[in-house]
Amino acid sequence: MTAPTVRRRRLGLELRRLREELKLTLDDVEARSGLSASKISRIESATRGARTADVERLANVYGAPDALAGLLVTLAKEGGRRGWWQTYDLSPAYADLISLETDAVSTRTYEPLLIPGLFQTAAYARAAISAISMTATPDQVAPLVEVRMARQAVLSRPDPLKFRAIIHEAALTTCVPGAGVMRDQLQRLLDIATYPHVTIQIMPATAELHPGATGGFTILGFGQPGLEAVLLEHLKSSLYIEESTEVIRYAEAFERLTATALPFDESLSLISSEKDAHK
Repeated sequence: MTAPTVRRRRLGLELRRLREELKLTLDDVEARSGLSASKISRIESATRGARTADVERLANVYGAPDALAGLLVTLAKEGGRRGWWQTYDLSPAYADLISLETDAVSTRTYEPLLIPGLFQTAAYARAAISAISMTATPDQVAPLVEVRMARQAVLSRPDPLKFRAIIHEAALTTCVPGAGVMRDQLQRLLDIATYPHVTIQIMPATAELHPGATGGFTILGFGQPGLEAVLLEHLKSSLYIEESTEVIRYAEAFERLTATALPFDESLSLISSEKDAHK
């Protein structure tokens, strides 16, 4: 059996949330929808796909608003869709991230040591991927750089991803091998900061302790309350957090980081100064 897609998991989580908010059991929903309790359970656990007609029936039973019901139907239709990234040999966690980015409306990220992937130049991405993988050959790194560059299309599509990034000052001063690589990367940040849907703030090295001291994280939003996911990345693994209470905790942490980081104009001035320091 193939692993459930991200869309199926999101669909199942949301349907379960709607059911539990109404304090309905699976048997209650079976009686009201005509769908078997076992089928509803499999949809909620993402162990099987869902027909759009079944999702429409469940959304009607739960009294879901039209906008949310439409989103759930879309998730059901696209639950098994293959994306362009699936032609590459990627880890399941990385493939999930790209799928989430493609569907997301907004992203909030805190990066303590690296420039966010969607902002990276090809040269910076090559250096970062090589350093983190430790053993990858140039031939193995090249397709990963291609993927990272292709991911950036979400920032220039007709309905671009709204992106709020808080980057620690340490990421601006990291020594990256290659003549002009870091200077070009900092210029890329300045260029992207002109996009109306992108906000970049810098966390100064002089800032007091804050929630980001435990590490970086990314929050992906999908346009509806309760449909968010948090990504925590580690050296050889990634963790997705989808429970609403935990996601809210990270959202609160991000807002605290926003208040602690330099304002937008001051952040751009610092990036510009660091760029000028790289000859």
